Amino acid sequence: MANFTISVIHGDGIGPEVCAEGVRALQAVGQRCGHAFTFKEYLAGGAAIDATGVPLPDASIKGVKDSHALLFGAIGGPKWEAMPHHLKPEAGLLKLRKELGAFANLRPALVYDELLDASSIKPEVLKGTDIMVVRELTGGIYFGPGGITGDGAHRVGINTEVYSVAEIERIARVAFEAARLRRKKLCSVDKANVLVSSQLWREVVIAMGKAQYPDVQLSHMYVDNCAMQLIRDPRQFDVIVTTNIFGDILSDEASQLTGSIGMLASASVGGPVGFFEPIHGSAPDIAGQQKANPLATIGTVALLLRYGLKLEAEAQLVEKAIRQVLKDGLRTGDIKQPGCTILGTRAMGDAVVERLRTVA
Repeated sequence: MANFTISVIHGDGIGPEVCAEGVRALQAVGQRCGHAFTFKEYLAGGAAIDATGVPLPDASIKGVKDSHALLFGAIGGPKWEAMPHHLKPEAGLLKLRKELGAFANLRPALVYDELLDASSIKPEVLKGTDIMVVRELTGGIYFGPGGITGDGAHRVGINTEVYSVAEIERIARVAFEAARLRRKKLCSVDKANVLVSSQLWREVVIAMGKAQYPDVQLSHMYVDNCAMQLIRDPRQFDVIVTTNIFGDILSDEASQLTGSIGMLASASVGGPVGFFEPIHGSAPDIAGQQKANPLATIGTVALLLRYGLKLEAEAQLVEKAIRQVLKDGLRTGDIKQPGCTILGTRAMGDAVVERLRTVA
């Protein structure tokens, strides 16, 4: 038996509802596989502002750092929109990522056969799509030198793309390791025909592939071509690794292949404690109504098991349970289809937990 401490930040809006189902899924995994999970709850976002006056209390930072992994719900809402920038719920989220050293964002885009009709892309193009986008999260043009200078018509806005060898190597390592857990194919996306920073990026990734990951098939693609290929033939991709700005754009594009943001999980890793959260927001308009789709959070639990705790078999159990509820015709409102049974948040969590106990 392994013992793990999991920190949980429920957050705002639908966060508490979906987080509750993620916790229940982890408990079911523990019961089946002989692991003991201890859950510690902390505050961040709007809930933290209401309770403490700040979006990320020091106690939350310390507690999360003392755990094995963080399961995060969602934060924000109209209630806190008028707060000063440094006190907005999102400021707490960004600070937490920085405190945890979460430089790599892993965002899977998996198209389930049962949801092929949910996307605007033709089913015959989508079928079999299973992509992991690995985005560098704390460097690049979003964090490089910049500002606005000059006056009037001569005002100039500047943002600078900056990457060091060390930054490229650490994100490439995450991507290569992710590919090893999947189909051993990695596509590095850059703009090396134009950008000097991308030329260094490609040079470093090639060297690392040859020296440390000869078992992974490495390819390269310019970002504009990649954007087209994601729509034209998404099945050609396994793992994509790219810079902060390119990853921001491409991961959003890839997420829409699945048909609903309520199905999308993510992981931010790189430091000693991984940060695992569904991609969707706090959706305050449906909070407390049991309408939220918990499958993104339960899929996030699979990422927590795989990348946070290195429990691959357990992660696969969670993913199989999600597949099974979809095969059984169970849906939440965002993915409803004719002839299927529509469930609320808790009921969908019940269905996944039931299958976690029996799925092979």
